[in-house]
Amino acid sequence: MRFAPPTALRHALAVITTTTMLLVSTAASAQAPSKQVTLVVPYAAGGGTDTVARLVADQMSQALGQTVIVENVVGAGGTIANERVARSTPDGTTILINHVALLAAPSLFTNLKYDTKTAFEPVGLVNNAPMLLVGRKTIPGQTPKDLLAWIKEQGAKANYAHGGIGTNSHLCAVMMGNTLSFKPTFVAYRGSGPAITDLLAGQIDLLWDQVTNALPQIQAGSLHGIAITAPQRLAELPNVPTTAELGLPNLNYTMWHGLYAAKGTPRGIVDALNAALKKAVSEPGIVAKFKTLGTVPFPADQMTPDAHAKAFASDLPRVAELVQSAGVKASEVK
Repeated sequence: MRFAPPTALRHALAVITTTTMLLVSTAASAQAPSKQVTLVVPYAAGGGTDTVARLVADQMSQALGQTVIVENVVGAGGTIANERVARSTPDGTTILINHVALLAAPSLFTNLKYDTKTAFEPVGLVNNAPMLLVGRKTIPGQTPKDLLAWIKEQGAKANYAHGGIGTNSHLCAVMMGNTLSFKPTFVAYRGSGPAITDLLAGQIDLLWDQVTNALPQIQAGSLHGIAITAPQRLAELPNVPTTAELGLPNLNYTMWHGLYAAKGTPRGIVDALNAALKKAVSEPGIVAKFKTLGTVPFPADQMTPDAHAKAFASDLPRVAELVQSAGVKASEVK
């Protein structure tokens, strides 16, 4: 005679069985790409995006059981790399890492060969970092409040370096100008390295940049650290206040990276890529290296493909408004 468990026990067994089936189903639905994965970086080797890509690629390789190589595809504001992934076979073997430039491209270029809104499957958010305002050491003033007063007084007379129209350094300065009711005067550079060199020489006034690039110069006292768009001060820069502390709570800008596959990539492959990404950024060694770069991984619940898609959709109009407010006219990709 078969034993019939009590009702409560039968219910508990049913829940356990259902949960197990769901886990098995989820694991079965996640399917790693069938061959080597190419992680396309739209920027030069050695830059911030390239560094993040190379940190996660090795760990993702181990999780997927497939080699993940990094390839730098540079040019046309990142749109060559974007197009390559958008037009790739939707099998998860060619994926993209990019930041705000992907979202800014539709507002900057009239002849994109892909539709930014529909060309990609968001795989997951990788990391986010605040932006840091740095200034040449010869700006008059000792404290960040003194320096901000000088910036307000100068208005459009002060010049701001940036790494290209639609980049984080450009759009963050645009947001600052909108907040303080002036249009910044810009000087374009090919990356933050040359811009910092000119800041050190006193040939340029200000730059919004990732923390890592200017951290050594601020710590050495060679550049002013003025403000950071973070919820709280960084331990590495204890004397640099947040924008909110300086009375600019609306100057709230973070740069984030995301991974993308071509539209139509099966959800099982997207889920496998996402699981590999989550595992990569949860590794203590990666977390520690991210910290030295002034960035952190997204929390796990914000790294799902659906959460990424939501963030992407909500940021598209925000970025478009920033580009429009800068008075930038869209042009053809060269």
